[in-house]
Amino acid sequence: MNKVITMTGRAPAPQPRVTGVRDRRYTIRYPFAADAEIIDMESGKQVCGVTSDISLGGCFVCTSKPLPVNTRARLRLSRKGQVLDVLVVVRIVKPRIGLGIEFFDLEPPNDRMLTAWIDSLRRSR
Repeated sequence: MNKVITMTGRAPAPQPRVTGVRDRRYTIRYPFAADAEIIDMESGKQVCGVTSDISLGGCFVCTSKPLPVNTRARLRLSRKGQVLDVLVVVRIVKPRIGLGIEFFDLEPPNDRMLTAWIDSLRRSR
């Protein structure tokens, strides 16, 4: 074992881990389609899209016009005549795909509506 050959440059170097971003979701996500309107609370920029999934902690909004990570915004979800308004933070941006959104302030009427949506999705599995 005196002559060990190593092949440098063959395997990509491990990427440094990004701190501050959750690696794991803390609630189960369910497939869910709702119209989404996001308004950046600082700039007033408005982004429209549609959700692909939802959980008690957040959702993913498919849109071609993303907002930057850590943007604080107001999200309005509309589905079957019901409207949910919530304050959110953009946690993940997937260019040309969409935004991973975390809910951070759900007032009681909106909290009940989100819980009812999730319960309905849970029962339909």
